[in-house]
Amino acid sequence: MSRFAFRGSLLLLLFISCAAAQQAGQPAAAPDFNAVRQETIQVLGELIKIDTSNPPGNETKAAQYLKQILDREGIASEIAESAPGRGSIIARLKGSGKKKPLLLMGHLDVVGVEREKWSVDPFAAIIKDGFIYGRGASDDKGMVAANLAVLLQLHRAKIPLDRDVIYLAEAGEEGTSEYGMDFLVEKHWDKVEAEFAINEGGDFPLENGQLRYAGVSTTEKLPRGLRLVARGSSGHGSMPRLDNAIVHLAAAVAKVGAWQPPMRLNDTTRAFFARLATVSPPAEAELYRNVHKPEVQEKLRATKIRFNSMLRTSISPNMISGGFRRNVIPAEAEAYLDVRALPDENIDALIETLRKLIDDPAVEVLRRSDVRQRPAAPPSGFENEMFRALERAQQKVFAGSVTLPVMQVGATDSAQLRARGVQAYGISIPKAEEESRRVHGIDERISIDALEKFVDYLWTAVVEVAAAK
Repeated sequence: MSRFAFRGSLLLLLFISCAAAQQAGQPAAAPDFNAVRQETIQVLGELIKIDTSNPPGNETKAAQYLKQILDREGIASEIAESAPGRGSIIARLKGSGKKKPLLLMGHLDVVGVEREKWSVDPFAAIIKDGFIYGRGASDDKGMVAANLAVLLQLHRAKIPLDRDVIYLAEAGEEGTSEYGMDFLVEKHWDKVEAEFAINEGGDFPLENGQLRYAGVSTTEKLPRGLRLVARGSSGHGSMPRLDNAIVHLAAAVAKVGAWQPPMRLNDTTRAFFARLATVSPPAEAELYRNVHKPEVQEKLRATKIRFNSMLRTSISPNMISGGFRRNVIPAEAEAYLDVRALPDENIDALIETLRKLIDDPAVEVLRRSDVRQRPAAPPSGFENEMFRALERAQQKVFAGSVTLPVMQVGATDSAQLRARGVQAYGISIPKAEEESRRVHGIDERISIDALEKFVDYLWTAVVEVAAAK
């Protein structure tokens, strides 16, 4: 480890104090989070420098880096490869077995970059103005580094545990889960099975430097991509045709883009908007109390697109293609619809609704068959030990805010766990709106101060749930 490594004599005294407190039946003392921050930023920086853009992934390189750290600490770990280079790393701190395990997880792969549009090298982990820049800083290597920080502190302080704490950094989350979570669930379930899991996927918005709320994800929407395929006659571009596939496709895309599936609340979103109204300015609170009104929904659609997506299955036309020469009318054109379905959405019924909406025999609505789909699953509860621990951790670390159950509008590897009965929860390093916009985008970054507080929050929740009482 570098000069930032956790080796100072002051810290050694802290750990001895933690262990003594545990033996006396007292709560574990919190680590020195200033010191933890330096080590966590160092680990995060090294992870960013390992290019794990998916495709192709190459997550094994990042897993090997993490394994070196765990080996030095004396924590047993293994790398499970689903294919050459597509490795996930698993480690475990043993508890008494009094309770079932807690899984801390994050993914090693990242989405690709448009290097020429970044102001910094996306794989250099540049630190400036209190932020660390790089692809994966927010999604999801920051979570991987924070989970490791908590695992190391539990181990170094020799905190007695009532349940095993499992550390997982998986491959393939960004659209190729067959190389990561699907593989682990199918082939290595005994190594990741847990009562509770903490993962990415929450919403922790910062406003004027303060956390507005801690949005803990208890369920999530399901990616269910659809295709619109228009067919017509090919021919010379000098003689326009009424059955031009591009014209028919464009009209269909316009209809779908203007339409929204109806609003449908579930237990999570109903609680989210009700609680959000209690901590919002009067004008906003009025919106959240009246989301059933069409005029409110239109306002949210225009001004708060994340909340609008939480209200319903969403459909976004994201890709369109057709033609191969400027002077040739194509026989076929296609559009891709990014459908994020509510957990209980009937996709067959949705397809039939879209066919009627488009009302054009030249355009087909088809399922995508080239991607593996995450499973539908019951939501995790928000009246249990884990959720209450996250609430109390928020009250301690982010006083003045509130914890809300949220439905994640994206997709995470929690879906596969919930389908197997694990109570999985999504949390997030706090972000201002500017940082949220950069996720999957240009100049991705996270606040170093926010990361430090997040590790404190995570530590507090994990100790409450896993440490011996």
